[in-house]
Amino acid sequence: MAAEMVSLLTSAGDIETSSPREVQADLESVLGQYVRDESEVNEKAKELLAARGLPPTEFAKLKKLVAGDRKIKLGDDAIDYLLDQLVEMLMYSQHVDEVFAEDVQLRLRMRTPLRKAAADELKLQEAVRGQLKHVEEGTAIWEVEYQRMMDDIRRRKGL
Repeated sequence: MAAEMVSLLTSAGDIETSSPREVQADLESVLGQYVRDESEVNEKAKELLAARGLPPTEFAKLKKLVAGDRKIKLGDDAIDYLLDQLVEMLMYSQHVDEVFAEDVQLRLRMRTPLRKAAADELKLQEAVRGQLKHVEEGTAIWEVEYQRMMDDIRRRKGL
């Protein structure tokens, strides 16, 4: 995804760089940090759920609260949040020689690969949930099986 973003930005003349691989690495670091942040939010929400003795149905609310405390956007707001982070990185990266496009143009150019990846992830999650219909979501068994199946499908599809 980051390679596609760099390709789109450079071919359109939105940015100039003598080190496209380094710009790609910069974009990947932003995306990777978001994945780590989201994982931490999930873990903290699980901890709060267990500590408060709440039912699994409250997980989404706790996750949203934890994300809000950490100033991280999730769900539908995640793409805009990530685009803000990516544009900011382009502006301050030592590997981007020049930025010729306005922020809005950069966001539009990077939005397509990001949306495609989000749609692919959603399809993957739906496939895993479809295979786990026999297990109650939010339980410890569900968490273990969900992660196992997700890893298995990603490995088989080369993701």
